[in-house]
Amino acid sequence: MTNPLHRLLPLVAVVALVAPISGLSAPTAAAAPGSPPPAAGCALPGRTGWTDEGHDTDRSRFQPATGTRRVLTLYVDFPDAPATDSTEPYAAHLAPAADWMGRASYGRLRLDSTPLHRWIRMPAESTSYGFARGLTFEAHEKYLRDAITAADPYADFSRYEMVYVVPARTATAIPFSPTYLYDPATPGITADGTRLKWAVTFGQDMWRWGPKVAAHETAHTFGLPDLYAFTGPTHPYVGGWDVMGDIAGRAPQYLGWHSWKLGWTRDDEVACLPASGRRTVRMAPVERPGGTKIAVLRTSETTAYVAESRRARGNDAAACSTGVLVYKVDSAARTGEGPVRIMNANPTTIPPNGCSSLDLAAYAPGQSFTDPATGVRIDVLAGGRTGDTVRLSKE
Repeated sequence: MTNPLHRLLPLVAVVALVAPISGLSAPTAAAAPGSPPPAAGCALPGRTGWTDEGHDTDRSRFQPATGTRRVLTLYVDFPDAPATDSTEPYAAHLAPAADWMGRASYGRLRLDSTPLHRWIRMPAESTSYGFARGLTFEAHEKYLRDAITAADPYADFSRYEMVYVVPARTATAIPFSPTYLYDPATPGITADGTRLKWAVTFGQDMWRWGPKVAAHETAHTFGLPDLYAFTGPTHPYVGGWDVMGDIAGRAPQYLGWHSWKLGWTRDDEVACLPASGRRTVRMAPVERPGGTKIAVLRTSETTAYVAESRRARGNDAAACSTGVLVYKVDSAARTGEGPVRIMNANPTTIPPNGCSSLDLAAYAPGQSFTDPATGVRIDVLAGGRTGDTVRLSKE
């Protein structure tokens, strides 16, 4: 069953959408004879004007994913749903998100969260904000504006880049956790002389998803798209391999492609095959820092195949399979429409309890992926505790 969280973001995106980004492919420097092609030759341009897999993220719309991001957390209750407990359990429930994202980013992102430990009474009843009727961008912005206005006497909003709004558990009319991405064409929300551009308003599903819901929603403010499906089966594209897909997935570490897009993986940690040829790459697991993180084989202006090494460690300690993950990236595909699609090495294997078929998708040594339509082949040559070796080839 599709969670309501999975239905809001496309609506917000449609309402707040501005002119599409029109960036072209990044130029590539000429490589010396015999040297590996530069990573820029495999970076893809975005083509949707919103959250997508392109590397030319619009920094007037999305915040940087590196350095320290200062977050103010507000706790709100309502005339029809007053809080009956303290704010401390709410803060403790979401607090692990900062460490989780610190590990995911190899320490290149620090979420500095400041909880305002008091209940902020909202001016309207919880049922009045439209969550049950299909939340619009305008209704969501009103909810956020009311929270910020009510909290303004107690906080200096000019000190923060982002706001989290957490409702009392009694507020069952606030069921899901959408991300707010401001619309620069509107007046928006201002407090203490500062435009509030990014926020996550949590709902009761935070108690189901845990702190990873913060990792998922906060990543939208960095420009990452949703990897689950907005229509049909919820998780046909990536299963549980990235928190942008199944938040409760067993291997939620961000894909290596996302890590590169966000600036957590450097260009010198990316092996690129931008055209026809062959290249052998030794990759270190994406769950730990250092080493080559992804091997990319570009297939068109907006598509590429990516291989990365996955291990059951760190944020992926409960992974259902390990080895080489192979997936197709399409930077012209919209959020919720499969901008990343995992290639399943073991489609006939029956998954154990708690795992999906795609969760078993990792390739082992001796297995190969081929795409006859593009002439692509990826062979897994070796694997072990410290990583995997693959051979990329394209006719």
